[in-house]
Amino acid sequence: MKDRDVHRAERRHDSIKSHHIEEHRHDPYKARHKLTEPAVCPQCGAVFQNGRWQWVERVAEGACEELCPACHRTNDKFPAGEITIAGSFSKAHQTEILALIRNTQEMQNTEHPLSRIIDITETPDKTVVTTTDIHLPRRIGHALESAFKGELDTHYNDEEYFIRMHWKRDT
Repeated sequence: MKDRDVHRAERRHDSIKSHHIEEHRHDPYKARHKLTEPAVCPQCGAVFQNGRWQWVERVAEGACEELCPACHRTNDKFPAGEITIAGSFSKAHQTEILALIRNTQEMQNTEHPLSRIIDITETPDKTVVTTTDIHLPRRIGHALESAFKGELDTHYNDEEYFIRMHWKRDT
């Protein structure tokens, strides 16, 4: 009997797709049920249509109202991400850095309505920007690193669905 005819005791690894299955991420602001389409956020005007939140010029009549996750997070002051900007360079170039942060947020928000800045807190030694999603801090951090160099550290907590980034440059 040839080896190819022998029944394998183990199942083939590639026939089991368990290595492709992601564990459940805990995001308390993700919808627990499928929203009725179209749905409009009464605060920001974003529309849930075709399975995602987007900016739409005209909304069909009879659309139900549903608070979007970004407005929900903003109201609760419960960010999904934050980026801390520190160093002597950041204080000397604060207006340019804040302009870069705002421009990055506006570019991201045109295609992704749930990607917003919740708050910008300035203290004498650092600036902290909190956001409604985990992608915007990463994009802001990479924009800062690209424009001004410096050191960028990323800390992602998968269990809490939260990203914390630190950008620093001295001199």
